[in-house]
Amino acid sequence: MSDCDISSGFLHINDQSSFMLQRCESCGDEDDDERLKRRVNNRVAAQKSRKRQTQRADELHKAYECLEQKNRRLKKEVQFLYEEQRRLTEALKAHEHLCPIMHCVPNLGSGPRDVGVLSSLPR
Repeated sequence: MSDCDISSGFLHINDQSSFMLQRCESCGDEDDDERLKRRVNNRVAAQKSRKRQTQRADELHKAYECLEQKNRRLKKEVQFLYEEQRRLTEALKAHEHLCPIMHCVPNLGSGPRDVGVLSSLPR
């Protein structure tokens, strides 16, 4: 013979040999509610995490674009400076055969004693 008693969320089954505790079916609803609540909370947390990840990716992309633009600008500046150096070098070479100073003083500017010579030359 067995006798059943439902109290405090457990189904007590009285048996002649032992006393067993089992969850009653009405408690399953509470478990489902908790499980549903955890799933909702987890879904919200996952959405926030994906949103943060997307924002971080957007920030990195903007920083990348900015650095690429800066790199292009610097490359243009380097190219401009190389061209300026080339033009100035050509101008100096064209001027060398006309410059009496370059022909009068051998190795002008090659040593420390030439500094006085350079400063005494007319401008």
